[in-house]
Amino acid sequence: MKKNINLKIVVIFFVLGIVLILGLGISYILMLNEIENLGSVQENIELLNSVKEQISQIKLIVIISVVVYTIISILIGYFVLKAVVSPMKRLIKSAEEIANGEKTKKEDNNQNLSEVGDLESAFSMMTNELKEKLNEVNRQKKQIETILLHMTDGIIAFDMDGKIIHINPAAKELLGLSDKDDTFEKIFKKLDIDINMEKIIYLENWTSSEQRKIVGEKCVNILFAPFQDENDRPAGVVTLIQDITEHVKLDNMRKEFVADVSHELKTPITSIMGYSETLLETEYDEDTKIKFLNVISSEAKRMARLVTDLLTLSRYDNKKITAEVTSFDLGELVKKCQEKLRFEIEKKHHHVECFVTASVPPVVADKYGIERVVLNILSNAIKYTPENGNIKVYVGFVYNDAYIKVIDNGIGIPEEDLSRIFERFYRVDKARSREMGGTGLGLSIAKEILDQNKGSIDIKSKVGKGTEVVIRIPTKK
Repeated sequence: MKKNINLKIVVIFFVLGIVLILGLGISYILMLNEIENLGSVQENIELLNSVKEQISQIKLIVIISVVVYTIISILIGYFVLKAVVSPMKRLIKSAEEIANGEKTKKEDNNQNLSEVGDLESAFSMMTNELKEKLNEVNRQKKQIETILLHMTDGIIAFDMDGKIIHINPAAKELLGLSDKDDTFEKIFKKLDIDINMEKIIYLENWTSSEQRKIVGEKCVNILFAPFQDENDRPAGVVTLIQDITEHVKLDNMRKEFVADVSHELKTPITSIMGYSETLLETEYDEDTKIKFLNVISSEAKRMARLVTDLLTLSRYDNKKITAEVTSFDLGELVKKCQEKLRFEIEKKHHHVECFVTASVPPVVADKYGIERVVLNILSNAIKYTPENGNIKVYVGFVYNDAYIKVIDNGIGIPEEDLSRIFERFYRVDKARSREMGGTGLGLSIAKEILDQNKGSIDIKSKVGKGTEVVIRIPTKK
């Protein structure tokens, strides 16, 4: 193999040299032949003899040049073979053996020192370093891909032409994208967002890089940011998509809550101020004064209940209530609550029955809190059930939970309102609830108490047919 390479190099140099020398010689001979022909025409014999001697000398020079160049070509070929070709061949052979795992590290080092020398040793070190770098890059790439794959936020990267470089599943889901939506323009034109990619890249400080959009039933926040390559030149745009549906919902609830609190407090305060100012400014008989004072007292009590409920919710929200967890009999607690509400029951002529369906183990919870929940559920059943209604209360045990089931035949709750009845200040019939002295916070407090005690509450209802409330509380193991 080495001889073939050597021969090829020598032949190439030799042929090139011969062609060059012969070309120059032939050109010069042709020129002299022209002069010879011209001389014969003019019958200048001395000039012809001189030209012939020069031609003979040129032929001799050409022959000597060919011989000398042939020797030089052979020497150059041999030098190239020893200095360049042989080391390269050894490097290639060594690399192939390393790739195929045919050498041990010790053999590689010996051969590097004996056959290849410093050049091959450097090449091996570079190869190992390159492998380590590639492995590190692949590892980092897989880590980034895994993170992007499982992110709840959407990520889309676009190149300078607006084509997608990378997109994760969350982005497709949040924006409702298909495979056809593969460019910056298509995606945001579909979402009806007027934004220019060039302005984001080149006019970042003067362009709004954040957009809020409703996509289906979700509210998403879309953030645009340009990125650069290793030479600090613009390379594209990264888009971050965040699902802020819950944030918007909570923000709206907060605004509604503030508005409801203001309204609920304003109404009794207005009544108290109106009646008290009337009493101070005008003389009335004793019966009228008593009537006005009763209204003032009723509104003050209502406001006090509202403030108390708000403080209770605030303490639960801030984990400031220290619940005294005890073990107690749930059946006895329910009967005690029923006894406390006897006056309201008799006033509306309700028929209330309480059944303990099984041997219920003692429950472990905050007794005061659970009592408050039971009183709230029973009082709601009494309030929203017409006179001569039927209310049944069941206390039982299933799996590891004790339960209280309250069933009435009252006015019921519309299906569309069932999902919101635990929201603060949410009332199905605000006028009726306010008339009955409700604050709209009872069920919210009940749910907070049960959550604190690892319990649950479920409500089923149909308008005009009644309501069923089920409370579950963990029992003592």
